[in-house]
Amino acid sequence: VQLQACGGGVVQTGGSLRLSCIFSGGVFSDYGVGWLRQAPGKEREPVASISTTGMHTTYGESVKGRFTISRDNARDTVYLQMDSLKPEDTAVYFCAAKTRMRVVWEHWGKGTLVTVSS
Repeated sequence: VQLQACGGGVVQTGGSLRLSCIFSGGVFSDYGVGWLRQAPGKEREPVASISTTGMHTTYGESVKGRFTISRDNARDTVYLQMDSLKPEDTAVYFCAAKTRMRVVWEHWGKGTLVTVSS
């Protein structure tokens, strides 16, 4: 399984970005997918996750109401729509995948950098 995260960039406070996580090398609908981020000098933290069918989603407290995770099983892609961005959202964003019975993330993609300028 390979994951490719893309869509990062530089945006001003209050702006929006949409990240994409492109999945390959397996059966996409067997995997739940999550987004996690790591800011400089900080530990990696969960941002959002979505179940295999897309019916169940979770969000970190700091992004609730601003970020939306979704998936397109026909395109093997998970999206993270990020609105009302804040400087504290600046981080490298990673996507990860796991099968339903796993507790920890099994597969990781390389990150994409999001920078929110004040």
